[in-house]
Amino acid sequence: MAGLEGFLIPFLNIELLLYVAVGVFVGIYIGAIPGLSVTMAVSLLLSFTYAWDIYPALALMVGIYTGGVYGGSRSAILLNIPGTPSAVATGFDGYPLARLGEAGKAMGLATTMSVLGTFFGIVVLAVAAPFVANLALSFAPRDYLLLALMGMLLVGSLSRGSLSKALLTAAIGTFVGFVGMDPFTAQPRLTFGNPGLLGGISFVVVMIGLFGLSEGLYQLHHKIPPVKQKIDRIVPDLKLVLKNLPLALRCSALGTLIGALPGTGGDIAALMAYDHAKRTIKNPSRPFGEGAWEGVVAPEAANNAAIGGAFIPMMTLGIPGDSVTAVLIGVMMIHGLRPGPLLMREQPEFFWMIVGSLIISNIFLYIFGMSGIRIFSKVVEIPKSIIVPIILVLSVVGSYAINHNVADVYWMIAFGVLGYFMKMYDYPLAPMVLGVILSPLIESNFRRAMALSHGNVGDFLLSIVTSPLSASLLAFTVIMLVSQQDWKTLLVRWKKRPF
Repeated sequence: MAGLEGFLIPFLNIELLLYVAVGVFVGIYIGAIPGLSVTMAVSLLLSFTYAWDIYPALALMVGIYTGGVYGGSRSAILLNIPGTPSAVATGFDGYPLARLGEAGKAMGLATTMSVLGTFFGIVVLAVAAPFVANLALSFAPRDYLLLALMGMLLVGSLSRGSLSKALLTAAIGTFVGFVGMDPFTAQPRLTFGNPGLLGGISFVVVMIGLFGLSEGLYQLHHKIPPVKQKIDRIVPDLKLVLKNLPLALRCSALGTLIGALPGTGGDIAALMAYDHAKRTIKNPSRPFGEGAWEGVVAPEAANNAAIGGAFIPMMTLGIPGDSVTAVLIGVMMIHGLRPGPLLMREQPEFFWMIVGSLIISNIFLYIFGMSGIRIFSKVVEIPKSIIVPIILVLSVVGSYAINHNVADVYWMIAFGVLGYFMKMYDYPLAPMVLGVILSPLIESNFRRAMALSHGNVGDFLLSIVTSPLSASLLAFTVIMLVSQQDWKTLLVRWKKRPF
């Protein structure tokens, strides 16, 4: 009975409804601005909501979380600048759709699939939270390592040209991710005596430079004319939605599971969902990377489904699923609550209040998401003499806003120039961002796994093949590696070998 009462709290309280609505609205526009992350917004609100009651504080932050994850797709589709890391994959096909004059339809489809993915994650959170939490808890460091290696193998899907170029850019990104203090020994690493590098290089700075500044420079060089958008229809065609519904459901399930793994999140879920779409869709509407609708459906369903997934370990185990839920744990602890099994058993109304707030935020997400599309679509039609300076200013402001450090602006400019030359010589940008994101996950879990095996490589390998979960992940990794090879080309080269 307490569960039902908690679920109805945000529905029956006008004040909480307004807090959720305001949170979603603000979150959409924060997510659309590169550098202004959802985590930053929620963290700033923490000090303002200190004296609030717990329900309004949670309602506002849940709304911002839901809106912010979706909002990143706006700038990714319109400008090829992901507003959030989880929107990187959306830009692969969303921006080509905008270049084809279909930005309105692309944002309408992204909104619909985001709502569907969020709803899927909420249902799993409400129905199967303890089961999914136990599954996530069963992941050992070696399993996270294998999951991260699977993520690194996405470079084949994220590149439309040479696999060797993708591997090179991913390796550079991994190298960048290692800069800073060693997480285990706290010794400086790859800092070259510069104290400003002790904190490492933020992957958000890398992302803004590669996708923001480089895009502005590229458009200045090529003088790409503005494209008139077809915005007569923003609600996606029912046939298009039904056709992609199976893909959306599969990617929502993937996003929920990835979101429930502590330390991962919507960015990894979106990239893995995009890879899944490329592997399973044999006849896409257009080639992937050239405006395929499936390339928008998969990441948008996955990254929003990861929201519900991230709440699962937070509420059932007291372990944050991502950085936003880590802040939410802090909010609850400030108000005298400790998320975990005891809270689920003794005060279930808080769990169900969050579920109810998520459902309301999803409703407002569709309303605000659809209502703003016509205005947003006009961004692509702005003359380049106006929009390119705006892109450059947003890139500078966004990179400075992360840590309020001018050095981040310099790094953003450096990666922007690098990204410009990579574009000119047809090197893919996304694998570099992937390398920066995954390098800490790979390193920390490899070292933890080796420590558990007492530094013995044989014991480490044996632990993988003897664990059903690890062996399954290893099998998937091998399948991904094998499926990326062009076996016909390799066979021809083998026959032409000089010996």
